[in-house]
Amino acid sequence: MNLSALFIKRPVATLLLAISVAICGIVSYLALPVAPLPNLSVPAIFVRASLPGASPETMASSVATPLQRALGSIAGVDVLSATSQEGSTQIIILFEMRKDVNDAAREVQAAINKAQHLLPSNMRTPPTYRKMNPASSPIMVLTLTSETHNLGELYDLATTVIAQKVAQVEGVGEVSVGGSSMPAVRVDLNPMQLTSYGITLDEVSRAISESNQIKPRGFIENKNLRWLISTNGILHKAADYQDLIIRWREGQAVRLKDVAHVYDSVENEYNFGFLDHQPAINLIIRREESANIIQTVDAIKQQLPALNALMPAQVDLNVSQDRSSSIRATLYEAEKTLVLAVILVALVVLVFLRKLRITMIPAVSVPISLFGSFIVMYFLGFSLNTISLMALIVATGFVVDDSIVVVENIVRHMEKGLAPYEAALTGAKEVAFTVVTMSLSLVIVFLPLLLIHEMIGLLFYEFAMTLTVAVLVSLVVSLTLVPMLCALWLRPDKDLHHATAPAKKPRRLLGMLEQPYELLFRFYRWSLAWSLRWRAVTFFSLVLVVILNVHLFMTVPKGFFPQQDTGMIRGMFRVDEGASFETMKPKFDEYRRIILADPNVATVSGFAGGRGGSSSSFMTIQLVPFEERELTAQEVINQLRTKLSHIPGSSMSLFAVQDIPGGGGLGGQDSGDYQFLLKAGDLPTLREWTAKVRAAFFELPELVDVSEGSEDKGSRLELHIDREKAQRLGVDMRLVASTLTNLYASRQVSVIYEELNQYNVVMGANARYARDATVLDDLMVMSNDGRAIPISAFTTLSMANAPLRVNQSDGMLADSISFALAEGVSLEQARAAINDALIRINLPTRLVQAGFDGTAADFEKMQRQQPIMLLAVIVLLYLLLGMLYESYIHPLTILSTLPSAGFGALLALNMVNMEFTIIALIGLFLLIGIVKKNAIIMIDFALQRQREDNLSSEQVIYEACLVRFRPILMTTFAALFGALPLVLATGAGVEMRQPLGITIIGGLVVSQILTLYSTPVVYLYLDDLANRLKRKLSRRQQVIESKS
Repeated sequence: MNLSALFIKRPVATLLLAISVAICGIVSYLALPVAPLPNLSVPAIFVRASLPGASPETMASSVATPLQRALGSIAGVDVLSATSQEGSTQIIILFEMRKDVNDAAREVQAAINKAQHLLPSNMRTPPTYRKMNPASSPIMVLTLTSETHNLGELYDLATTVIAQKVAQVEGVGEVSVGGSSMPAVRVDLNPMQLTSYGITLDEVSRAISESNQIKPRGFIENKNLRWLISTNGILHKAADYQDLIIRWREGQAVRLKDVAHVYDSVENEYNFGFLDHQPAINLIIRREESANIIQTVDAIKQQLPALNALMPAQVDLNVSQDRSSSIRATLYEAEKTLVLAVILVALVVLVFLRKLRITMIPAVSVPISLFGSFIVMYFLGFSLNTISLMALIVATGFVVDDSIVVVENIVRHMEKGLAPYEAALTGAKEVAFTVVTMSLSLVIVFLPLLLIHEMIGLLFYEFAMTLTVAVLVSLVVSLTLVPMLCALWLRPDKDLHHATAPAKKPRRLLGMLEQPYELLFRFYRWSLAWSLRWRAVTFFSLVLVVILNVHLFMTVPKGFFPQQDTGMIRGMFRVDEGASFETMKPKFDEYRRIILADPNVATVSGFAGGRGGSSSSFMTIQLVPFEERELTAQEVINQLRTKLSHIPGSSMSLFAVQDIPGGGGLGGQDSGDYQFLLKAGDLPTLREWTAKVRAAFFELPELVDVSEGSEDKGSRLELHIDREKAQRLGVDMRLVASTLTNLYASRQVSVIYEELNQYNVVMGANARYARDATVLDDLMVMSNDGRAIPISAFTTLSMANAPLRVNQSDGMLADSISFALAEGVSLEQARAAINDALIRINLPTRLVQAGFDGTAADFEKMQRQQPIMLLAVIVLLYLLLGMLYESYIHPLTILSTLPSAGFGALLALNMVNMEFTIIALIGLFLLIGIVKKNAIIMIDFALQRQREDNLSSEQVIYEACLVRFRPILMTTFAALFGALPLVLATGAGVEMRQPLGITIIGGLVVSQILTLYSTPVVYLYLDDLANRLKRKLSRRQQVIESKS
């Protein structure tokens, strides 16, 4: 059956079909969304609960634990971790990939409701949740700045007006605001004044709350008119509260201003936002999962003039960070590389076939195959991203292979004297099985990529599918369009018979290329005869390559992903634990000044906050565009690291923002390059061993930016209450708790309702009493009979260390230490050094569970999966080839080509001092697909000749090698030149593409040299073995028959 005959006989229909594919492909390409990466939709829910004033331990035991118990019962939970700080708890729930995030959200709400009765009764608001995608990084940051308005007013504008308008733009998924907090009326009480008037704190709280109420007042109505009754029930500003009467005392009114400092401020005074040297509010914008980043960013920018028009005078709204610029640059470079690859592949075909008319046919098949791929990509919901474009670049070298084999065979028949039409029918039919085998065996190589651990499998699903689609489309094109064009375009020409030459002089350039090819062919014919004569030497060289392969694989430095340069750096800032906000701010400003002085830095924005050294302070550094700086993001970090190390009492960890998420971990994606997690059943054991592990990490030269680890050195005042004394003095324990809460927990005692938003009245102690620990000795509480009793009469005061943060993971107390790698150190080397360090300190695995988290944990999983995946590829290939050839032996001949490819790839990586990452592993899979094509082209011809002319094995394999030398060289050089732009590329995104190109080129060069000699030798040895087995079985059969 000739699959191509129908299309050769109907050229108009075939041509129109190809034109339709081209038009639909262009339309699909223009409609494809643009993103840095494939859509990595990780089902995750973020739960937040707050209890102002509560210590981290109280939050962990009374809020985080009951919530975790309820949430842990949900089916499909993969990771459950909680972080408790002063007054707040955050719980991150990561679900298995197959879980629908909307179903998960409903189950999370049900679990929160179930745990509600176990939570503290004084929680003002129930825990809230939001769906989040840890893989989603901000696409844009807008900043609000002003010389006349304070940060509280800007924050109000940002949340009330801008955030809502931006959230309405198509493609925007979430807008979060940081850098300050909502405006509020603050009431800073003087506890001594209150005591002198005999007024309790609850009395003040009640007076404020009752005087500021909004309730329906009713209406008056008669026959003609109706009047709504209104009162001045709402107090709006601090001035309205100052004259509020708390109590009448001896005929005199005690007003709020007599016992407190009342002023307009913000809810939380302990944070600030910035852009470069200016105070600023940051609006962090994330996209919807399916949105086109570039279109979304452009749509937001179109809204900016209208938004600026809504702002008061002297308030500026600007773009401080724009992720689309680096994405545009990366995609432009990738598209440029794709076009260059197509041109190089066409030139390879021209060099070998030496006629423009013949060259045009395989050259046309490349864009048609890519257009067909765009159509399928559109319907599969893929995007144009670094990964899918990388697949298309590599595909240019593959999709032409099938066409080359078909065209070369048709031309070979024309050289023998057949007419183009007959040559097309015969040639296409002859190699149909070959191209089907080549394509199917290439497609099957990618199946194990889908077995990779969840996140990475999701990431490379698009790569594998895009390449598979491109290969299958090219298979169809090579058996339909290509033979039809050969029959239609090619002309019988004496020049085709290049061996017997020719009356016409060849074109000068192509004639110059003819001679080297003839010399190469003659050398190969001579060397092949030598290698077949000395088979043992050739076979030994193959065995040696296998041994070297294993050695190189064991010794090559291994990493997870190449370090990307997205043009953004994130900084995590810490001060010594227990340090105040006032101490932190100047240190933070000094870091900003040093970073902004670097010529590679364009802008620095972020926000800082928290008290007692809490690490809620971070900054995002936008570097100048790629083409305008000489250093990569990692080199900028290495340079800044030395400049930032001299500021005492604080530390700044910098890491390059990556498009590829690293599995999060306890600190999420913002906690450093890599994390190491320790878990224990009790806090003292965890703290003790975290400190020892951290000290061991500091001594390792392979690690830098080792985090301070557990935050357990916060200063804590402990009031030990003598309950008997308190009872004897008539002091109610609830009154003691409420007095401390009212003074030191920044209680929200009332709500101010405005037209566009709601604001709080926050009550606390005056700064003078909130900063001095000795004030607690003089603090008074009211007894049941109205006497003022000093707290010191029934308590003793002591100082102690307290944790500033309590982490929990999967039901256990946990702590993570983040670190980065020293220059030139691979993740595998760091992992080995860490494991040695843990053995040295004799970590008790019975008491403490220790292991990598986030990216480093993903790397460990990947390391375990690599051998399984490679074995799976080889087994699948053997099964497929065995079924196609109906043989146990021939697939082994084809698979014997693989060690040389692995050897070449690993050798190339070693030579350029590059790590063996997942990208290089993908390159290895691709090599398996390319290299075995050479053997398939040879073996197919040999088997066909043996069937037709009954020649010896040595004769047919020798002839197969010589006849198929040209198509083997052509397919290899097409793949080689298709991958060359990946290596030579410069500009944005090159760090992701280069390892793939180096792996493919290294493997191709070495395997091309080796397999041209080793494949025929292995074929002969296995053929001898098969014949020997057949003879043995035949003799045994004869003996059995003679006995019977």
